[in-house]
Amino acid sequence: MPAGRVHQDLEQIWLFAGCTRAELRRIGRAFQEVEVPAGTLLVEEGQPGLLFFVVVAGRASVVRGRRTVASLGPGDSFGELSLLDHQPRAASVTSESEMTLLVLRQHQFQKVLRDTPSMARRLLATLAGRLRTADRLAFD
Repeated sequence: MPAGRVHQDLEQIWLFAGCTRAELRRIGRAFQEVEVPAGTLLVEEGQPGLLFFVVVAGRASVVRGRRTVASLGPGDSFGELSLLDHQPRAASVTSESEMTLLVLRQHQFQKVLRDTPSMARRLLATLAGRLRTADRLAFD
């Protein structure tokens, strides 16, 4: 996949919203493109998460408990919190069709952050902004 496409996909993701173009290129190089067939369990609710996914093509369903809570398609992402912690997954995600995904492993993400401290500060600021918004919505 061309590097420009990865960059475009990443700048749409809330976690990377505050990153510079150079930082987006750097993190983009850490992703792997993966093809998966329909019916593939991508993440399992309750299991530790070590991967982050960006949907390039195809569809997936998100199930929490026994209830489908979302459908994912091109441009959507999931698993971003697993880049930051080792907590269990909040939902299961299964491919509904053949899919092309960009996948980032937690250890690759940590390496990029170690090599680019300015990016770590921007990610923290973005995360803090998202938490403030969630806090306002919960208490307003």
